[in-house]
Amino acid sequence: MKKKVITEVIASLLVILFIYTGLMKLTDYNVFKLQLSKSPFITAYAGILSWSLPVIELTVASLLVYSKTRLKGFYASFFLMIMFTAYVYAMLNHSDYLPCSCGGVISSMSWQQHLVFNSIFVLLSLAGIVLLSDIPKAKSIMVKPI
Repeated sequence: MKKKVITEVIASLLVILFIYTGLMKLTDYNVFKLQLSKSPFITAYAGILSWSLPVIELTVASLLVYSKTRLKGFYASFFLMIMFTAYVYAMLNHSDYLPCSCGGVISSMSWQQHLVFNSIFVLLSLAGIVLLSDIPKAKSIMVKPI
């Protein structure tokens, strides 16, 4: 029962995150696209990323809502959060210009705070995968007394 509750809480946190960020990007679409176009690493892909990222985030959120697709949602959120975290890390360590393409409350975070925030959600996604996966437990070897 605890496992189910923990899984539900993790899925809910990820759903809130992805719906919030996806909708913020769509709400401020022109600003989001402009900020992406200023990023030194993804300037060439700003056009496609500006519409695909919110769609991907909302799709991942929908996968997490339903129990039949939740494991796929956890894997997708893990991959997405790894990519976001790697991007933040690369920007922090290899760029002089740090444009923020995040919306809402998240845009008020520093890049270092964003790295920690993303890392926490990477770990939550991984925990969701572990909790939902059918990994067989190692059987203990019993030694028979002589």
